[in-house]
Amino acid sequence: MNLSSPAVVSALLKRHELRPRRRFGQNFLIDANMLAKIVAAGGIGPGDQVLEIGAGLGVLTRALGETVTPDGRVVTVEIDRDLLPVLEETVGPLTQVSVVSADALSLDWPVFLREQFSDDKPVHTIANIPYNITTPLLTTMVENKDRIKVIVLLVQKEVALRLAAKPATSDYGSLSVYAQYHSKVEIIATVSRRVFLPAPDVDSAIVRLTPYTDPPIRAQDEPTFFAVVRAAFGQRRKALPNALTGDPALGWDRDKAAMALSAAGIDPQRRGETLSVGEFVKLADAGV
Repeated sequence: MNLSSPAVVSALLKRHELRPRRRFGQNFLIDANMLAKIVAAGGIGPGDQVLEIGAGLGVLTRALGETVTPDGRVVTVEIDRDLLPVLEETVGPLTQVSVVSADALSLDWPVFLREQFSDDKPVHTIANIPYNITTPLLTTMVENKDRIKVIVLLVQKEVALRLAAKPATSDYGSLSVYAQYHSKVEIIATVSRRVFLPAPDVDSAIVRLTPYTDPPIRAQDEPTFFAVVRAAFGQRRKALPNALTGDPALGWDRDKAAMALSAAGIDPQRRGETLSVGEFVKLADAGV
């Protein structure tokens, strides 16, 4: 079964009397070259352990299952129960693939990872996810980075640009800092909307996040660090003294902000969107 064929996918949906659901962000990838790029981006090979979020029709799931053969394992999580009969047809024969019917955001991830995967090998994570769950799902995966070797996301292009953005650019924000503090972020490829069925309104991108095992930069107090980042971007057009003192969650007054900026060697006329991840760490450390 050539699941990257538009005709085969259309026939599969028709046979099961299904239509893609917008609320689940269902746009099914139907391009063999892009499937290969996603698998390659994850560094996946025989014997590997793979967690896939969003099985869909099993197009990518099948490619992953065939790649990890003979002694690897693919666990795929699908929220739409109506797709389970389709997955039984498309990936059911692959003994190395297990389908879990669940909402990935509701899982107890430490327990789930422990139950589904052996401890002797890391987990490669692949996710084709809609915009509205990108941040919470990425946060969950990063919180479990001790088990996860690599995170490959197929997301809207604008989200990929935000994840990989550099300081002083329009895409740079708190999500950029969060992702880059915890991992190396790389955009692997842009994906045309024409390789999905149905075609979405925007292009997508494959982005790879490799969690740091030995972080090049580490804040003394991470809650303070992320509070500083949120405050700075909460009022991104304001100079840092105003942005940092305007956030009650951070709780800095003007004297505290001035002291921290001076100690970190950061010009108080700068705005938060111009600070690198390293400068945010210095600022937060100075305020601890």
